Amino acid sequence: MADVAFIGLGVMGYPMAAHLKHKGGHSVTVYNRTSAKADKWVSEHGGGAAATPKEAASGKDFVFACVGNDEDLRSVTLGPDGAFQSMKKGAVFIDNTTASAEVARELDAEATKRGIHFLDAPVSGGQAGAENGVLTVMCGGDQAIFDKASPVIEAYARMVGLMGPAGAGQLTKMINQICIAGLVQGLSEGLHFGRKAGLDIEKVVDVISKGAAGSWQMENRHKTMKQSKYDFGFAVDWMRKDLGICLAEADRNGASLPVTALVDQFYKDVQKMGGGRWDTSSLLARLEAE
Repeated sequence: MADVAFIGLGVMGYPMAAHLKHKGGHSVTVYNRTSAKADKWVSEHGGGAAATPKEAASGKDFVFACVGNDEDLRSVTLGPDGAFQSMKKGAVFIDNTTASAEVARELDAEATKRGIHFLDAPVSGGQAGAENGVLTVMCGGDQAIFDKASPVIEAYARMVGLMGPAGAGQLTKMINQICIAGLVQGLSEGLHFGRKAGLDIEKVVDVISKGAAGSWQMENRHKTMKQSKYDFGFAVDWMRKDLGICLAEADRNGASLPVTALVDQFYKDVQKMGGGRWDTSSLLARLEAE
């Protein structure tokens, strides 16, 4: 059993922290910017709540974070009340935020100066994956530190992989989001086309899902898409944040992402429709509104 802190109790962090407590059997202290949510978590799961990230991280073996963006991450680590101010020597900070590779490298370097360790460890699997403890975790960092941390991470994961040095986890998550963006647009266009052609979508999906066109998105989202229900997963606002990170990194490394840039603008259209909190399959709603 390890002594663990978890910073950030959003739709992902809340169940992830619970898996660390119950499945992992670890002692868990939580911090959330809105303290009422931390108090609620403690009332449901036990453990303790801290007033600041610094307090939560003090003396812990592992400190997890799942917050909004680069600046949130810098605040909960490097700020005056940040976790890096109190972590003991040799402790490991595991960042589950989807953020930039740049901030991952920055925090890794700062952690090394302080005698602590850092893993960038963004996740894929959405809210359902977090709740069921079956996330995919893509890590960047040192092999020895990964080997130390991965048994703890496994409490909320189905797959944990080391992708390379600091930042490699975030770069892998960018590839994940690039692939999903194009796939969901293709699925949306296919369903839209099928409707316009007067086909029975269930029959179509039953056939093509068994072939090369099959995907998780098709299996798990086509029915809700057909029903124009878009509250079953990762929100458009979050996807646009992630695609923005992808496009910024592509500007730095010279990659060409024409489809990703186009789908990002399609998601911008969904936001204008009031769908910022709809899930990413709502690209179909944009097509049907034309």
